[in-house]
Amino acid sequence: MQATLKTNVIFEGVGLHSGAPARLEIRPAPAGHGIVFRRIDLKPSVDIPARWDFVTPSKLCTLLDNGQGQTLSTVEHIMAALAGTGIHNALIEVDGPEVPILDGSAAPFVAGILRTGIEMHAEPLRAIRVLRPVEVRDGESFARLRPADHLEIEFGIDFVDEAIGHQEKRLDMANGAFLRELADSRTFCRQSDVDAMRKSGLALGGTYLNAVVVDGAQVLSPGGLRHRDEAVRHKMLDAMGDLALAGAPLLARYTGHRAGHAMTNRLLRELFADPTAWTWEICSPSLEERLPGAGVANYRYAAEGELLVR
Repeated sequence: MQATLKTNVIFEGVGLHSGAPARLEIRPAPAGHGIVFRRIDLKPSVDIPARWDFVTPSKLCTLLDNGQGQTLSTVEHIMAALAGTGIHNALIEVDGPEVPILDGSAAPFVAGILRTGIEMHAEPLRAIRVLRPVEVRDGESFARLRPADHLEIEFGIDFVDEAIGHQEKRLDMANGAFLRELADSRTFCRQSDVDAMRKSGLALGGTYLNAVVVDGAQVLSPGGLRHRDEAVRHKMLDAMGDLALAGAPLLARYTGHRAGHAMTNRLLRELFADPTAWTWEICSPSLEERLPGAGVANYRYAAEGELLVR
């Protein structure tokens, strides 16, 4: 069945690139509504659907564009949190052009959703079943979707910095795996990249507290890493959020190698351009049990951020 939140939940922070204060409020929405962002700072307010065909190319984040010049950036973490908690319908009001970065992961969004609670609709849920392999490439980078009975994510990264290096990970995303394995993994970057972005007027809201910053073998962020392979886990988190822009749960195995936001969006465009590569499927109870949000109402976050099971 489709799901939404029981009540509103508010998040406040700063925009990663602008450094300006940012406030976001997730509101419950009826069945069939989908995920829609609303820029309430604009008069009149502007709605932007959270869908792959509203994504515009951006190197540093996932950027939605309504085609009339109004945009919203850095939606990937909140989208990952919604997908990971099984929220299919929500109206998300934002008071500016950026979603707040919070701690650089999806965990604060997940914690807020779990605190406010999840409400089931009576209407059935549809999923998108991938029927044949689809792939996009750019040099050594590639992203691929293959048929599967539930969502799997596999990712590989290679960085010269010893603090990251080569990392690979594969996860079956069913039954709360996103909450347990990926949600608290933070965005990461190299100190040299931070310096370059600052000179270009970007990453003005970035700090050592909302990103993992590395310099060679050193992790500069206080407290070090949350996971030894936090970097690849965060890339999988990003992929989860970008894939959620398909507009419904995906039944597929996603493989990304040195892939980013733009490549994952290219992959979705390639998928939906071929009507023989996918189909809609009404979720049976047994299929719903294999989706990422199944059973997550049994989880909660302690005040210090540790994920617990009731």
